[in-house]
Amino acid sequence: MRDAHRHDSRPALTQTRPTLRQALGDKRILAVLLMSFASGLPFNLSGFALQAWLASTGLNIKTIGLFSLVALPYIFKFIWAPLLDRYMPPILGRRRGWIVIYQALLAVAIGVMGFSDPARAPYVLAGIALIVAFLSASQDIVIDAYRVDTIPPSERGLAAAAAAFGYRTAAILASSVLVLIAAHTSWHRAFLVIALIMAVSMLGTLWAPEPLTPGLPPKSLADAVWHPLRDLVSRKGAWGFLLLVVLYKLGDAFALSLYSAFMIRGVGFSLDELSIFGKANMTVSTIVGVTVGGLIYMRWGMFRSLLVFGIGQSLTNLMYMWLALAGKKLWLMALATTLDTGVGGMGQAAFVGFLMSLCNPNFSATQYAILSAMASIPRVTTGAIAGVVVSSIGWANFFIVTCITAAPGIILLVMLRRPLKELEARDGAEAQR
Repeated sequence: MRDAHRHDSRPALTQTRPTLRQALGDKRILAVLLMSFASGLPFNLSGFALQAWLASTGLNIKTIGLFSLVALPYIFKFIWAPLLDRYMPPILGRRRGWIVIYQALLAVAIGVMGFSDPARAPYVLAGIALIVAFLSASQDIVIDAYRVDTIPPSERGLAAAAAAFGYRTAAILASSVLVLIAAHTSWHRAFLVIALIMAVSMLGTLWAPEPLTPGLPPKSLADAVWHPLRDLVSRKGAWGFLLLVVLYKLGDAFALSLYSAFMIRGVGFSLDELSIFGKANMTVSTIVGVTVGGLIYMRWGMFRSLLVFGIGQSLTNLMYMWLALAGKKLWLMALATTLDTGVGGMGQAAFVGFLMSLCNPNFSATQYAILSAMASIPRVTTGAIAGVVVSSIGWANFFIVTCITAAPGIILLVMLRRPLKELEARDGAEAQR
């Protein structure tokens, strides 16, 4: 008999792909969108918005810098993810129960955070902000697991698009609305507004359908820790898949690691130009790219999408080389950012679909947390390396290097073609059961 923690190895069936109209009308896609919006709401409260609040009170830059550490739970969330796989909440099922609990706690914590005083008690505020970040990271763990457990393989690319759209929209909205309200009233009222929106987001979780394959909780906490790891490394092509998780977005992360520094110091754009034609354009382009990539993923499937988008996100790095050689040209900055982050978003849609395929519903919270932590390694580590490379060979050559850096991931992807096809076929078979 097959072990409970292992994937089904029965022969693959042909997967029936839904039409775009059917996919867009799927209640589960809307549920992912609403939950991802709730996931993005508290994100900037421990980053951009918190820094703006601290700066407006005249707190010294050293203390403001230390406050960045409150975001550490987002990096280490895989440590307590097994608890959320192992233990069932008392309400609403295995995934939605935890989500609505964390949303309720977040609404309270964000409201309390607004009544803090950074001038008189900065470390009290730091403690509350750390709690908000912990609750937010925990909510992310279970929402990711819900998406894995709920969305059929044929709609994973579209689910990735819905997740990116909801998350980024909420993160931008929360930070911009919060700062705007604070500028015209007070920080206390601003945080109360975000807390209220967080509380209202619980309605989306209550409305969302239960996963069709919620999986079985591990029998012990030890099982919740070790079985997800054993499951990840025991399947065919496992080590190649895990290496691909790290390498696939390496070139993309390398190129964007010093984006702001390149635009300001390397080319000479102003902060206003960077804000409008760079950062704002980057956000819109990424959302559009993820959406288009999700739709294409539904038609092309996993391997073809990963390959084409991977090559595309590598080649678009050369747009920044063109900008470095051409000098300060606003239209070229906008074009380079649009193409690079747009194609990168398409790659992100396929990549999220790939990560979801690697997860087992029995412990998707733990596995997705581990995989997403591995995927973040290039984003976290390449900045320091990029600074050394740029100082040695200059900006134009640096972007050539970032393009070349993407090659190992693409080569590995081609080498893993057969295991990836089998992984996709297995997903199709499980979707037909």
